[in-house]
Amino acid sequence: MAQRTRWLLVVLGDQLDRESVLFDGVDRDRDRVWMAEVVEEATHVPSSRVRTALFLTGMRHFARELEEERGLRMSYRALDDPDNAGTLAGELAAALEAFRPERVRVVLPGEWRVLQALRRTCAEAEVPLDVLEDGHFFTTPEDFAAHAKGRKMLRLEYFYRELRRRFGVLMDGDDPAGGEWNFDVSNRASFPKGGPPERPGGPNVAPDATTREVLDLVEARFPDAVGDLSTFRWPVTPAQAEEALEAFVRERLPRFGRWQDAMWTGEAWLYHSWLSTSLNLKLLSPRRVVARAERAWRAGEAPIEAVEGFIRQVLGWREYVRGIYWQGMPEYAEGNALEATEPLPAFYWSGETDMVCLRDALRATLDLGYAHHIQRLMVTGLYALLLGVRPREIHEWFLAVYADAVEWVELPNVIGMGQYADGGTMASKPYVASGRYIDRMGNACADCRYDPGERVGERACPFTVLYWDFLLRHRERLAGNPRMRLQLANADRLGEDEAEAIRRRARDLRATHRDGS
Repeated sequence: MAQRTRWLLVVLGDQLDRESVLFDGVDRDRDRVWMAEVVEEATHVPSSRVRTALFLTGMRHFARELEEERGLRMSYRALDDPDNAGTLAGELAAALEAFRPERVRVVLPGEWRVLQALRRTCAEAEVPLDVLEDGHFFTTPEDFAAHAKGRKMLRLEYFYRELRRRFGVLMDGDDPAGGEWNFDVSNRASFPKGGPPERPGGPNVAPDATTREVLDLVEARFPDAVGDLSTFRWPVTPAQAEEALEAFVRERLPRFGRWQDAMWTGEAWLYHSWLSTSLNLKLLSPRRVVARAERAWRAGEAPIEAVEGFIRQVLGWREYVRGIYWQGMPEYAEGNALEATEPLPAFYWSGETDMVCLRDALRATLDLGYAHHIQRLMVTGLYALLLGVRPREIHEWFLAVYADAVEWVELPNVIGMGQYADGGTMASKPYVASGRYIDRMGNACADCRYDPGERVGERACPFTVLYWDFLLRHRERLAGNPRMRLQLANADRLGEDEAEAIRRRARDLRATHRDGS
């Protein structure tokens, strides 16, 4: 008869945290760590090979550390094991039968769907499930719920200031460091005519034997998935993530703030940190990241606007969107406040479009599993919003293609920030702009067949056409929003003939995309 296990400790693919509360009180003789690679997690949305490989190789490195360095008993199911059930629930059910644990313990998952699967499986096996709070984060969902109580609007800025005070981040006594809470006004520059002063590269971690084994497995198992594994250089261990943090602070943080919103064709990485994969797999502590960035400012290694802008993403935005996610799920995922009904254009999966800005962002995304936040919000996300794509479809695309995508962080960014599908819970207005914004923030328009300043005619930029059509279509819906007043007033000044030409061209664009172009 199989030996009885006290605790079965479930470690999910985005929970590779050395300091996890899951290991508090562990008994090496009576407890067992359980991990499983299952095809379901790569196919419930058609995940990029880069994303799948990142999770699997991170898991294998972490499992080896737990077993060989920490001496914990492991049960690890590999993707290519012939007995693999293919689903998280199926694998867990088999483990419960084999090990007969007294309890199952897991840190709060990063996805509602996974949490429900664990609950159902344990309930069916009549094994108690303990869901532990994730100590990786600065805050808990309960913290955010307390902040949200009684508030009509849940804006990042107020939550961010609370956290700055609570954790003493970028504070000089009771005052914000540098005299301001937010230096965003200094962080919106575009590049000079010649482009970025330097062209820093992206991740450059040489794959070891474990990673190469995973890359070969993913290549063979998912031949039709997007993603170029020949360029895979992501950090997959805590030590590699620490090196990536130091490289960012040393090489890119000083220029990050000023140019964090700038774009340049052929340059996927620029001055961004690309630490989100390490943070979201929990290879890297956000406390460590925030503290290191603040030290850089206090040591004169980076200006305040760069450091504050970066810390706002980690301490502010990351904690805020997690709060939004757990506050609103599962209903939040079904938001569609603008009643969008269009399918996602097929070229989001191929990158084959004659719009240079979109083609550049899509090809980087599909090959590398990466694009920086302005490409996501104001290129790929913006086009879907203006076109009127069903929010669920663009959400599932984002979840599938980006290497750093875990639903708790991806879904609110897309549903709330990118698509305004939550009706304003997150964003005070839809983030809509014409092709002129893209022209101002990058160089893509210089080589494009379309003119961002034209809204009618053969050379009219589709972004610009759809921007004006968006304002016309949603005029009544957005009329009460004070932040939309100027944009709507500009739309009201369009002549009837021009407005009709815009509507007609927008209808043609939608019809073309529905036909697969």
